[in-house]
Amino acid sequence: MIAAFPSGRIILENGDERSREPLTAVPDDSVAVIVREAVALEAAFARLRATERREPYPEYASRREALKALASAIRRCTPDMVEAANADFGGRSHSTTKLGDVATMLRELDYQRSSLRRWMAPESRRLARHFRPARGEVQFQPLGVVGVIAPWNYPFRLALGPAAAALAAGNRVLLKPSEFAPRSSALIAELVREAQLEEQIEVVQGGERVAAALCSLPLDHLFFTGSTPVGRRVMRAASEHLTPVTLELGGKCPAVIHPSASLERAARRIVAGKLFNAGQTCMAPDHVWVHRSQAARAQGIFEAQIRAQYPWLISNPEYTAIINREHLQRLERLLADAKERGAQVNVVNPSAERFGPDTNKLPPALISRVSPEMAIAREEIFGPLLPLREYDDLDEVIAALHDGGSPLAAYYFDDDRARCSEFLRRSRTGGACINDVMLHSIQDDLPFGGVGASGMGRYHGKEGFETFSHKRAVFYQTRRNWSELLIPPYGSLAKRVIEWLAR
Repeated sequence: MIAAFPSGRIILENGDERSREPLTAVPDDSVAVIVREAVALEAAFARLRATERREPYPEYASRREALKALASAIRRCTPDMVEAANADFGGRSHSTTKLGDVATMLRELDYQRSSLRRWMAPESRRLARHFRPARGEVQFQPLGVVGVIAPWNYPFRLALGPAAAALAAGNRVLLKPSEFAPRSSALIAELVREAQLEEQIEVVQGGERVAAALCSLPLDHLFFTGSTPVGRRVMRAASEHLTPVTLELGGKCPAVIHPSASLERAARRIVAGKLFNAGQTCMAPDHVWVHRSQAARAQGIFEAQIRAQYPWLISNPEYTAIINREHLQRLERLLADAKERGAQVNVVNPSAERFGPDTNKLPPALISRVSPEMAIAREEIFGPLLPLREYDDLDEVIAALHDGGSPLAAYYFDDDRARCSEFLRRSRTGGACINDVMLHSIQDDLPFGGVGASGMGRYHGKEGFETFSHKRAVFYQTRRNWSELLIPPYGSLAKRVIEWLAR
């Protein structure tokens, strides 16, 4: 028997121990694979560490050039990115890849290049008057070698976005794309070669075993995007080396429609956000709260919006498939459980198409009469299923939001500014949109991240640069200064100064 370890090494039954704490038991015929993965990962980490020690503080010009090279490679490889994502999903909207992966990535790279000199400049800070004429500043120092573990749902954006922020901050990056999008992952490695960034970014391929091994390396920072349960395991593994982590997780992001708001406008925007990438977005509206007086009308309006935006599904190139059969079956189980427990399920299939085993596309469904014991009310959905929940008073919504943890985002529809402010004040979420969904996440100068169960840490724009930087405090002393008085032995003047400072 051989066991894999978080370090990526192995231990044999004969006592040839090369690590501690087994992670997973594996069959004997996997020995070669384990060894190959371990050697590749540790070699990649060693190369990055050696490069970082040769040049611990890349200058502005080299950082800017790296970002420019990455943007140029993305532009040249866009058709390949579209085809790779389409193959990985078994049918992914080309528009989704161009909007969700390519365009957002290019805009962020442009913003980083235009802002980088300003971000890198030391920040002058105020000193107490009795320490003047000394001065103080904050310097932004690269952390060193950082790890990035990316998910499959936006395979390029969620891998290259954190990597680009780390490059802007002057770091080297050990990047593991998702094994569930193998063609996209292979293309990411090719993109790095195309941009000639092999000394700044090492791309490692593999599954859960490689991810676990990466988490257990002595990295200077670890950035993970994925589910909350896996985020907990990542944090535990990173704690062995006290590696700081950024966790971009998810949660059940609510959309709330006030009865005075336009139901048609809200439904149009919510449906567009929900069905973008077939709901496989961490900040997609998970469920909608509608006032009880509008519940019946809302059903019809939401169904009409689905039919208008996606008049057919299986052969519609703009309607994305579910990533794999396992995820599809999980969504089908959520629907079956809801039906068994008394929910009303309205599957919206505008052209009455037959969804058989030859497609991973799943028709949208509206679910009403949702009760708390249903799995669909407790688990993050991550697909084209949309529960419509009823409320009588906004207090019910706020209470449910708090009881369910702090989601990655919340969306509130109302034209009354005072009520909008009240909702924002009383809710606790990673981000929020008023009268729209998801658009806060693609603004260059707004931070993105979760809070509580939906994650920790921020990136995008300046916050991404700061996440991957050490903010070092520096104090510059002058030849003559008042602090000389505070060196023992204390004379009468020094004692008077100490008394004055302690008042």
